[in-house]
Parts: sequence; C-alpha cells; structure tokens
Amino acid sequence: MKTQTLIGLAAVTMFSLSACSQHKNTPVNSSRSAKQYYVNAAAAGMKKPVPQRVSYSHTQTPVNTSPTYRRPTPQRSVYQSPKRMVQPMVSRSAQRPYAQRNPAQVNLKELYAIGEKIFQNESGGEIIKLVHWNKREDFASMGIGHFTWYPAGRRTRYGNTFPGLLDYMQRRGVKLPAWVQRARFEGAPWRTRRELMNAKSDPKVRQFAQLLYDTRHIQAQYIMDRAMRAMPRLVKKTPPHLREHVANNLNAVANTPGGRYVLIDYVNFKGEGLNRHGGYKGHNWGLLQVLEEMNPSQPGAQALNQFADAAMRVLERRVANSDPRRNERKWLAGWRNRTNTYRTPI
Repeated sequence: MKTQTLIGLAAVTMFSLSACSQHKNTPVNSSRSAKQYYVNAAAAGMKKPVPQRVSYSHTQTPVNTSPTYRRPTPQRSVYQSPKRMVQPMVSRSAQRPYAQRNPAQVNLKELYAIGEKIFQNESGGEIIKLVHWNKREDFASMGIGHFTWYPAGRRTRYGNTFPGLLDYMQRRGVKLPAWVQRARFEGAPWRTRRELMNAKSDPKVRQFAQLLYDTRHIQAQYIMDRAMRAMPRLVKKTPPHLREHVANNLNAVANTPGGRYVLIDYVNFKGEGLNRHGGYKGHNWGLLQVLEEMNPSQPGAQALNQFADAAMRVLERRVANSDPRRNERKWLAGWRNRTNTYRTPI
C-alpha cells in the first residue's frame, strides 16, 4: 500500500471481545493478552478498505518476530501526522477480516464487575428497576443499560434496542420466559408507564427482573460489542486536525486498566456523539466530544482522570446550553458521582 493512501481517515477500536454465555463461560486471564487496534485504511482513491491489525503485548513480546516486523509500544499512536506518513508494520495474518479472527476473550471477572458497575449506575442497586419505565417517556427501560422497549405500533424515536439484547442473550443459551418470547416480536406488553409500574408486583415480572440481574455479564458484553462497533466511526467523524488527538486519547483510555468500563459506560450513558450538529446550540455531549475535550494523555491513571474531568466539562456545557425551564442543573451532582467512578480502575 502506498504511503499516500493513509492520508484521510483511520479508525481505531480498543476492544478484542468474544461472545459470552450464561451457562458456559471459562474465565480467561487477560493480563498478558495482546491489546489490539484495528486500522481501516480507506483513504481517497482506495477501492476497498483493508482491515489491518497492529498489536503489542504487556510483556513487550513481538506478535510477529520476522525481520520486517517493528514492534509498536503502548504509547505509540496508530495515527501519523500528515507531515510524516509512516505505514504501520502488520503481519500477513492481519489481512483477514476481523469477523474471521478469534479474538481473545474478555476476563469473565471483569465482565461481571463492569455489569455490576453499570447496574449500580443505572438502577441504584435495585433489581426491580431492571424492568422500568421512566417518567415522561413513551417506552419501557430494560436491563442494566436501560435498553429501550416500545409497545407495538409506537414510533421508535430512540431505537428499539431491547429485542436485540433478547436475541443476543438467547444465542448465548439464556432461556427466556414464554411471555417475553412472545413480546420480542409483538412489542413491550405494557402500553403505559402506569401499567408497568402496577405490574411490578407480578411474580413473573419480578422473576424476569432477577433473570436480567443474573445475566448482567452478558448485557455488559452486549454493550461492549455495540461500543466496539462505534469506535471506528469516532475518528471518522472527527475534523482532520483533531483526529490524531482523539485517536491518542482513545488509545490511552482503552489501554488503561478500567478503561473498557469508562468507554462503554459513557457510551451507554450519553451516547457516541457522532452527530456533530446534535445536542443544544450545536454542541453534543457524547463520547467523541469528551475525547476531543480531553488534554493529551498517555495510558495510566492520568488518562482516567483526564477523561472524568473532560466528561464533566462537556456535561456542564450541556447544562449551560440547555433551556433553563428544563432545570438540567439538578442532574449535575448525579452525573459528577457517575463520572468520578471512572477515576478508579475496577
């Protein structure tokens, strides 16, 4: 590939995940496993993007020991300045599409920890709130990520994400109650918030809430998978002069213990921020805006602290730009408590 083809955009992902089952999961010690970043070189003039992998391990052992391989370090960005274009060295096996690879499993203990953390953030530790309906919303909020579930025939303004999670859980061996199986195709079985709140005393609803708690690790994997698919688009949506900055910060957080939780929880909390014209007064508040707002960081505790600080600046800007009648300032204390959980690795 010519050096010029790297000018344009490149995309980075920080996760290397595999599916997780409720009934069959083998914990994997990932402390020595390779961190993987995928570079999608689809610059102008290139007919087909070629996924490539750049890897390193915590033990600094080269992935490819051939004479042509040059080992990257954790601090090295996969992005290069336009003034100094360097083609990353990759192994021949890295030319295969990601879907055909067998990526390292995420440590099961870490998945449970992430699932529990998101559960505490979203539901305050109350299992029954895993089957919920928030005020002034026209859909139910289900699971640790408060996935949206619309009744049949209703406009799915924010996406109907819970049926997708149910499919994901079932593929991993989770046995769903018969009434949930039917509702997967028919829509949420409650038409209003009042109906659902009254149904919370029903034993079958309480049992389903318990099932959602017991499968929080699978839901954490599902959120990770969604976040991983969004990562390549983050850099693509960034203005060219900020792409290296965003890529470096993304690498820094992803390559820090606890970084997976930080990134996927914020995506679940406030979204990716890919719509640069969304939000209030043209300012969005998603993950992309936080990575842009961050000071340049290296892997380590600094990256987590810089992310938490930047997240609060972005959220405070949202409040400042919001309609005062919404009184969004009342949420700042809770948001600060949540972002402070990003400072300590789990």
